Amino acid sequence: MQTIYADYCVSISEFKKNPAQTLRSAENKPVAVLSHNRAAFYMVTPELFEAMVDALADLELAELAKKRMTQIDQAIEVDIGSI
Repeated sequence: MQTIYADYCVSISEFKKNPAQTLRSAENKPVAVLSHNRAAFYMVTPELFEAMVDALADLELAELAKKRMTQIDQAIEVDIGSI
């Protein structure tokens, strides 16, 4: 059984009738569009998509920071007060 990562689901045929109304009905939450009772794709608002991209970028930066913390012996000391 496939996990659905949305609170709102709609069949692909219902989605085709009026995609904008589908998103409004979901109150701007993610929508799983189903084909044969399996998620064919997810639809999100531009604002939610931007938030997801920002969160992924933050995760990448966190990983980079963790990696650099293991290389503390290669750090260069700087004086922030002189900037």
